[in-house]
Amino acid sequence: MIRSETSSVPHRATFTNGAVQAAADVPEAKGGRGNGFGPHELVEAALATCLAITCEMYAEKHAIPLESVAVEVRLDRGSPPDVLLIYTLEFRGTLSDDQRSALRSAASRCPVQKTLTGGLVCRAEE
Repeated sequence: MIRSETSSVPHRATFTNGAVQAAADVPEAKGGRGNGFGPHELVEAALATCLAITCEMYAEKHAIPLESVAVEVRLDRGSPPDVLLIYTLEFRGTLSDDQRSALRSAASRCPVQKTLTGGLVCRAEE
């Protein structure tokens, strides 16, 4: 669970999982100070980090010599009502084509991707 709270700084909120805290803000052009991640950036970050960790865990389990993985995620809201999360994966290490393909396949099963594409519903709890 994440808890978020606004502060005396306009359009800035901190959030915590109880152990770690970070901040979200909006750009100066939208009335904030730009001193934190934007809310949409946090959605991109959730997917990017899950993709990276999923690949790393898969490589470890299958003895694939993955040195690191870099992931970029971009949220594209240019065709309403559709929203696209477009990502790229960059694998580092001496990997075969089959290993790269297996890592791409593992990435497609990332839990956050499944959550975001699985009929997500948001509702307020009474």
